[in-house]
Amino acid sequence: MNLAYDDLGPEAGRPVLLVHGHPFDRSMWRPQAEHLSENGYRVVTPDLRGYGQSTTRDTKTGLDVFANDLIDLADHLRLESFVLGGLSMGGQIVMQLVRDHPGRVAALLLADTFAGLDTPQAKQARYDTADRITEEGMERYAEELLPKMISRQTRATRPDVEAHVRKMMRNAPKEGAAAALRGRAERPDYTPTLNRIDVPTLVVVGTEDEFTPVGDAELIHREIEDSALVVIEGAGHLPNLERETEFDEALSAFLTGKRFTP
Repeated sequence: MNLAYDDLGPEAGRPVLLVHGHPFDRSMWRPQAEHLSENGYRVVTPDLRGYGQSTTRDTKTGLDVFANDLIDLADHLRLESFVLGGLSMGGQIVMQLVRDHPGRVAALLLADTFAGLDTPQAKQARYDTADRITEEGMERYAEELLPKMISRQTRATRPDVEAHVRKMMRNAPKEGAAAALRGRAERPDYTPTLNRIDVPTLVVVGTEDEFTPVGDAELIHREIEDSALVVIEGAGHLPNLERETEFDEALSAFLTGKRFTP
């Protein structure tokens, strides 16, 4: 197994596999991994190839490649069926995986993500950004992204979250991040396949998310019949870090079959 990962909680616990976004690493899910594992779940949080401690030689990594890596990890850990969650790019990888391997997933978490394609301008911007960070590294890119990643309120009140997000982005390996950007630019449209998802799904979004606004989450919620939508006030693109208590409560309620009203 080539992916670095953490495996927390009892081996016999209900397995939950959480997929980080770009340009982060598995520490993005630390609050949820700790919360769920303390409540008896087995929580697996990998670094995607090219991120964190997982290496790659790719110059372009398609989301299908990331999805297959996760299936390989699940096989390695003997997880026949598992809860699968992802945020942003991680959510798109989740949609790819459930499309390609529908029998493996027992329930879904789709956080601050969107199912459709990029505009031509946004697609080109991914290619351009990949070339740029390959040449100059992650530092300036991270500083430009930071104000859009977390809400103004979070930046004013949670310096710990801001520091964590900045550290993950600045430390992301530039080659892996660039390869993912190129692959993501060429991803398919997941919208037509959403109505084929037949497992319970939790859709979460922050009210202040600039990258994937509430409307994107509402579309996913409408298309997946057995889904619940939770909108977290005051959070930007990373509600699991910005408002971890509300996020954890929503996820725990979902996993136990209860309704959660923030």
